Amino acid sequence: MQKILIATLVFFTIQFSVYGQITDTTVLSNAQKDFLRLPSFSIYKDNYFISGTAINQKPDKYNSDIKYQISFRQVLYRNPLFLKSFPYLSYTQKAFWDIFKSSKPFAEINFNPAIGFLRPYSNKYGMNYITASLEHESNGRDSIYSRSWNRFVFGWHTYIKENLQFSLEAWIPFGYKEDNPDLLHYEGFGQLGLSYVIKEDKWFADVLIRKGDQWNWKGYIQGQISYKLFRRNNEYLMLQWYNGYAESLINYQKRNNMLRVGLLLRPNKNVFF
Repeated sequence: MQKILIATLVFFTIQFSVYGQITDTTVLSNAQKDFLRLPSFSIYKDNYFISGTAINQKPDKYNSDIKYQISFRQVLYRNPLFLKSFPYLSYTQKAFWDIFKSSKPFAEINFNPAIGFLRPYSNKYGMNYITASLEHESNGRDSIYSRSWNRFVFGWHTYIKENLQFSLEAWIPFGYKEDNPDLLHYEGFGQLGLSYVIKEDKWFADVLIRKGDQWNWKGYIQGQISYKLFRRNNEYLMLQWYNGYAESLINYQKRNNMLRVGLLLRPNKNVFF
């Protein structure tokens, strides 16, 4: 696994240096120009802080929690490189906080760093992306509590209509069989997302679906409805429903049916869920 990671980093470094020298930066497509108007450092996936409890159960300190996610992206080089794409780093952290218990412990924290290339292109509805990345995801623990896997991820994020964005990701996983050989039964080989503008600058709906690699119902569906609090800001009141497996890595074999509400921060365009 270490050899694969090192080889991939070397590949990215070579692409960065070689294509950075030969790229003609004076010839840019409209999509690339629009992309370069965005800041190098920005929100990547949803950033949220929400709290709730299990559905169809009496709320108590054992089935209620706070869930939050922090996610950002840094564009590493602002000239198009390999296949007219831009190199980037991203980091996403998702945490589950048992705040209603007496000692208020963190039940689980999942870490998801990535390095990859992003190629923007445009259609009549907006800016779209094709991505290729190397990602690691783990809970940072060892021994029997270790949950870790790596994957090469290929993504397509596009507008189908002016108010409807479609996201499809597929991955090649590796480095998980030693500690968690059945992980793909719950995580699968890809995911599908939809983001719909119900009312411009007011109401939004999102759905994210992931299916395990077997012919059963293991996987999950996550649905969100959000209301924009202020017209000029990117702050939303969000209601999130999660039903399925692998919400956290430590309990990826456990099915959760949770409803939470709280604050959401996200870009106004080009949603990555």
